[in-house]
Amino acid sequence: MKDKTVVTVIHQLPKKVTDRKKACLVVIYGDELGKKYNLESHIFILGRSGKCEIQIDQESVSRNHAKIINTGKVVMIRDLGSTNGTYVNDELVDEQVIRDGDFIKIGHTIFKFLSGSNIEHAYHEEIYRLTTIDGLTQVYNKRYLMETLDREISRGHRYGRPLSIIMFDIDHFKEVNDTYGHLAGDYILKEMAVAIKNSIRREDIIGRYGGEEFVVALPEIDNYNAMVFAEKIRRLVEKHIFRFEDIVIPITISIGVSSAWDELESPEDLIKAADENLYKAKDAGRNCCVG
Repeated sequence: MKDKTVVTVIHQLPKKVTDRKKACLVVIYGDELGKKYNLESHIFILGRSGKCEIQIDQESVSRNHAKIINTGKVVMIRDLGSTNGTYVNDELVDEQVIRDGDFIKIGHTIFKFLSGSNIEHAYHEEIYRLTTIDGLTQVYNKRYLMETLDREISRGHRYGRPLSIIMFDIDHFKEVNDTYGHLAGDYILKEMAVAIKNSIRREDIIGRYGGEEFVVALPEIDNYNAMVFAEKIRRLVEKHIFRFEDIVIPITISIGVSSAWDELESPEDLIKAADENLYKAKDAGRNCCVG
């Protein structure tokens, strides 16, 4: 008897469930700095409510403020009709796909979105970056600024090279916050920092000293030229158009200048001298430079 051909029916194997896109949010500005939220679930709600997966306990944040949806292929954010809006890279959004490196602002908190095959490595790089960079303005923080000044003062004394700094803050900044809101104030701080950062030399260092106070370190610059630079920065800010949600907000700054010499042996001495001149500028009517 001839052998029969046996046909075996192989049923199609079930498709493997696609893994969620590997992604996370890292707090780079606000409470719980450096905290990581893995976006492994399909939906994450951000808001003030204790029931939210990501709780942001701030008055400017709605109870259910925004939703993050991880489809497995893309991650998107959707505003849930919040009072103060959801921002991606400083743009007000209703719904938007978010990409690696995007900044998400909810109330006063800023998250950085990380995605890719090795988000753990990206996360640790971001944590290291937070040791030197201010999360809101993206210029150097006070710690890095003071370390730089200490190094530059030592170099200046050793080689007899000049070093100056300018210290400035925003005139009537409290009134800006009270009139236009803290979100507008945050926008102005960042916009101003970016504008000035784009106007300095590569060797200059701009850092956020605290609140609305900033310092620019000017290696190889004497007091006379530091005053010239300070006036340039004052005019730049005065002429810059600060537009927040279609509202133009006029901004000016007051500036104090100081330069290193033998009596100024520490960053604190240099800062104190600039701060004293900054207050003289305010007493002189603001929107001016003293050094």
